[in-house]
Amino acid sequence: MTVEQFAPLMFLGLILVMLIGFPVAFSLAALGLFSGLYAIDMGWFPANFLGNLPLNVFGILSNELLLAIPFFTLMGSLLEKCGLAEDMLDSMGQLFGPVRGGLGYSVIIVGFILGAITGTVAGQVIAMAMISLPVMIRYGYDMKYATGVLAASGTITQLVPPSLVLVVMADQLGQSVGDMYKGAWGPSILQILFFAIYTFILGRIYPHHVPGVPRDARTLQGWALWKKCLRGIIPSAILIFTVLGSMGGLPGINVAIATPTEAGAMGAVGAFILAAIHGRLNWPLIKDAMGGTMRITAMVVFILIGSRVFSLVFQGVDGGKWIEHMLSDLPGGQVGFLIVVNIFIFFLAFFLDFFEIAFIILPMLGPVAAKMGIDQIWFGVLLCVNMQTSFMHPPFGFALFYLRGISDTLFKAGDIPKKVESRDIYLGAIPWVILQLLLVVVVIFVPETVTAFLDKAEKVDLDKVQIEMPVDELANTNDDNRITDILEQKKPDEPKN
Repeated sequence: MTVEQFAPLMFLGLILVMLIGFPVAFSLAALGLFSGLYAIDMGWFPANFLGNLPLNVFGILSNELLLAIPFFTLMGSLLEKCGLAEDMLDSMGQLFGPVRGGLGYSVIIVGFILGAITGTVAGQVIAMAMISLPVMIRYGYDMKYATGVLAASGTITQLVPPSLVLVVMADQLGQSVGDMYKGAWGPSILQILFFAIYTFILGRIYPHHVPGVPRDARTLQGWALWKKCLRGIIPSAILIFTVLGSMGGLPGINVAIATPTEAGAMGAVGAFILAAIHGRLNWPLIKDAMGGTMRITAMVVFILIGSRVFSLVFQGVDGGKWIEHMLSDLPGGQVGFLIVVNIFIFFLAFFLDFFEIAFIILPMLGPVAAKMGIDQIWFGVLLCVNMQTSFMHPPFGFALFYLRGISDTLFKAGDIPKKVESRDIYLGAIPWVILQLLLVVVVIFVPETVTAFLDKAEKVDLDKVQIEMPVDELANTNDDNRITDILEQKKPDEPKN
């Protein structure tokens, strides 16, 4: 066996160990260490090459950017439990209720707003399903549409800033988190429009699938209804502007006054304040939120360490060159590369979640994309759009698992009249996955959906640059004696003995 053959075998081994189902972090570390020992035995790199491993691990643990992850996670954990989702869904549902598909519109809008302040899929899907699923079933909504819109509106939190995925993408691609957030706003808004347009069309073709809520079912009207809507929207908007604006993550804001970690800390403080405003701030809520934050942070760090062990050995056996040669020769140039990569990520997302893909696959693909001249922000946001589908894939999508579990709980508690079938959940997810893939296609062929929100680099036309030389005193005289006097005056003083 040669070193050129070993890199493809390592990659195949990577796919196999991830399909086994054993924790990915430990599988990756074990595969990397065993592959490294074999490579040393074969003489492909010296033993002291693995001496870089402790330095790599220490570099991960000392990365200040990754400190933003626990802060944003804590912010999301607090907000998903403080009653904000309940208030917003209730008020939005009554506001849009009389319209065909009104409850669907309210779920989509609230999902977008919650995605911008929570950043966690599990809590968002569960919270919205607990509140909205019984109401949608009560008023005759089609079960497939109801489960699909709840799952899809929960997964959009992976794309809407301040998404944890975008933080990881920025770290792995070596880009600014603020720029990554700016680039994600265009696709986020487009995704919401696609969902709303689909709901509108469904309401015209099959009006009985998405009926309006009867007027007598609305408990609030007029200013009281608008007051309740604004009570949820205004504090959320202030928190979004404070967190994202301070780090330059909003379009039109070109100056960052805080790092992502500092912005995350402000967001966590804001979450405490919002929880207090809603009267839900208590020790059980804080303890639960901190426990969830600890689990997610530990998972991220262990996956990152395991992926770093694998990638170090993979680069040592020239795996990066193998990936580059294989992908850079694809027909179609940049577009061909992006299409193949997104198809690969789409199918890989059946078995891996976004953290695993970002830490394992992205370091292999990022350098190739950079050498092909692909904007790294565009590339990162594009893959983030694609990885939304990892939560929606039937039958492996985690959002579908969450929906399955919460629907069973609601049925046992008597909140819904009949059990939600797995068939309805899986079939209901398919149209929304298609809409997410449609957005992938749009972002590939219209990169301006990402780059239009980024700061424009100032272009300088070198042909028009004029360099004006100062008029020297020498140019104003033709007298040789005068020139000699001027030169003598401009000489530096000689050092004195």
